[in-house]
Amino acid sequence: MGDGLKSKVLSGLFWKFAERIGVHGIQLIIQILLARLLFPKDYALVALIVVILSVSEVLMWTGFNTALVQQKDVDDGDYSSVFYLGLGASLGFYLLLFAAAPWVSEFFAEPLLVPIMRVQALVLILGAFRSIQNAVLIRTMQFRKNFYVSLSGIVASGVVGLGMAWWGYGVWALVFSQLANALVATLVLWVSVGWVPTRAFSLAKVGRLFSFGWKLLVGALLETAYANLRTVFIGKVFDKEILGYYNRGDTMASLVVTSLDGTISSVLFPALSSCQDDPGRLKALLRRSVVTSCFLVFPAMIGLASISKPLVLLLLTEKWLGCVFFLQMCCLAYAFYPLHTANLQAINALGRSDVFLKLEILKKVVGVGILLLSIPFGVNYVVGSQVVVSLLCTVINAWPNKKLLGYSALEQWRDVVPSLLLALAMGAITWSLTLLAWSAWLTLTLQVLVGILVYVAGAWLFGFECFRYLLRTAREQFGR
Repeated sequence: MGDGLKSKVLSGLFWKFAERIGVHGIQLIIQILLARLLFPKDYALVALIVVILSVSEVLMWTGFNTALVQQKDVDDGDYSSVFYLGLGASLGFYLLLFAAAPWVSEFFAEPLLVPIMRVQALVLILGAFRSIQNAVLIRTMQFRKNFYVSLSGIVASGVVGLGMAWWGYGVWALVFSQLANALVATLVLWVSVGWVPTRAFSLAKVGRLFSFGWKLLVGALLETAYANLRTVFIGKVFDKEILGYYNRGDTMASLVVTSLDGTISSVLFPALSSCQDDPGRLKALLRRSVVTSCFLVFPAMIGLASISKPLVLLLLTEKWLGCVFFLQMCCLAYAFYPLHTANLQAINALGRSDVFLKLEILKKVVGVGILLLSIPFGVNYVVGSQVVVSLLCTVINAWPNKKLLGYSALEQWRDVVPSLLLALAMGAITWSLTLLAWSAWLTLTLQVLVGILVYVAGAWLFGFECFRYLLRTAREQFGR
């Protein structure tokens, strides 16, 4: 990796990691306080609406935004054309969702979904006003600004959400906290980025970006629809309270994995895109990302699964103990995400959106098949099946890179198995401490300390190369 690119990547990683840890740390505190004030069904209602909004946001932005980041030559005409297209689409989707709210409410047998959906869908319009600014920041790797944008949004979200929850507004506290986050983040982005749309709109430019982005759009649509499929099935087939438990478990697990793997992957894509004409360099960067991400994510997710019961008991209280199993399963499924994201980022960086789409279709066929097989056995099997799917998808995502970059799934697993085995050993030791008849506070404290000690000592004793790399990089960065 060249010195210039390495410096840019490391700087981006620092600020993106600061954003994820700082913002997600605050978000976690807010979520803990909200969960103490609210109830599982409140989260279930919002989760059902988020499914629909997530699909709408993908339809509006995913392909175009990725194309804006990946394309070598982009000008104001490209940005403005996509901005106006997205703004029109957001208004159209909002009107569509406003009209469809009664049918959604009837499908899930929840009358309150009508007003919730009509209010919460306003985030689509707010999203249209900040999407291009986000693309500009990512393309130019200005992750320091993203830190302040995310921080301001989450603080506003916390003030509104906690205030409304304290005053007894129930589910509306969650709805308006999301709106506050979107509104404040949008305002800060406009001020900090400085980009404003011109009057230019070109169908030719939209068509050029769409020719690259449509395959990514379809792939992301499949991914988003599939990722939310369990929420829909649980909300429709099982009790809404169970959906609330699943939503909390999934949210806690995803918060950790996005703080670590999400940080690396968000910085990795523009870095990989800059190396798209040098396969050897791109493979080296991909390998470093896979090994380093797994070294960090494996112990975090397996460790979280092992301490989940005392953690939930202390932070969320006994009323949320029903989410422990779901949290554990989500942790195990998310543990393998570095292998997913790094491979897909490399494929996108090479401009092979056709390969990306084929992979997404194949994975969804496999995933839906396993999900449908699990439904008759109950909700625990429905949630647990995603661990099996996640493992299978590591092989599917890595398969094309054997030909594209000479980096096969077998080679990738050889690189990460040492970290996985060490993390599993650490998880077994920390979980065994829950068998002691000690207080939850003492058990959790001991688990965390022992887990960190076992993993760090193991990495040092066995001479893990990625451990030495992280230490060396930290010294280079902070020793300047």
